[in-house]
Amino acid sequence: MALNSKKFDELIIECQKCPRLVEYASETRLNKRKDGFEIDDYWCKPVPSFGNLEAHVLIIGLAPGRHGAGRTGRPFTGDYAGEVLYRALHESGFSSSKEAVSIDDGLELDGVRIANAVRCAPPQNKPLQEEILNCRPYLIQEIEMMGNLKFVLALGNLAHKQLISSMKLRQTDFKFGHETIHTLPDKDWKLMNSYHPSRYNINTKRLTYQMFLEIIQKLTH
Repeated sequence: MALNSKKFDELIIECQKCPRLVEYASETRLNKRKDGFEIDDYWCKPVPSFGNLEAHVLIIGLAPGRHGAGRTGRPFTGDYAGEVLYRALHESGFSSSKEAVSIDDGLELDGVRIANAVRCAPPQNKPLQEEILNCRPYLIQEIEMMGNLKFVLALGNLAHKQLISSMKLRQTDFKFGHETIHTLPDKDWKLMNSYHPSRYNINTKRLTYQMFLEIIQKLTH
């Protein structure tokens, strides 16, 4: 039986395939950040995607941040990278607001869906290979469910590699490069690359906001 968006989200949220990540979520709930977040009701579960399955764009990060999406329960919500991403989405007409604060802030997406290759926040932001493989079927299934898909945007080299591996393609044939657009065999959509809008990349000017905005605006074509 084909899954709808709600059932797919429930499947992800209920997942407990990775004992290390389940334990880390429990630890996070007990050890919240002390700079105002300690009053928050941390999500501490696998983070489902955000946006409609009918969207023509899928944006993929590697994994939720411990105190960002791991806290709020929505991809790129409540952290610095999200501030950059949602500002650019709003400016490009994909988002109803430039700010993503919480899962119930009323923000809506139009034409874009946001996901992570790994759905749980990992220690040091580094999922193990076993954890990546456990989560990979969700990404494959999600892409197959998106019948209007035209672009997949991979944020960072690690997300790019996971997407290429999910499609059972060779990394050497499809190398990561900022602004690179890949045409994949037997796919009706194209893969686009961008540096991740992390605080480090922005502060070092490896990625500027204008550079990132230009990537997002290309997805409207």
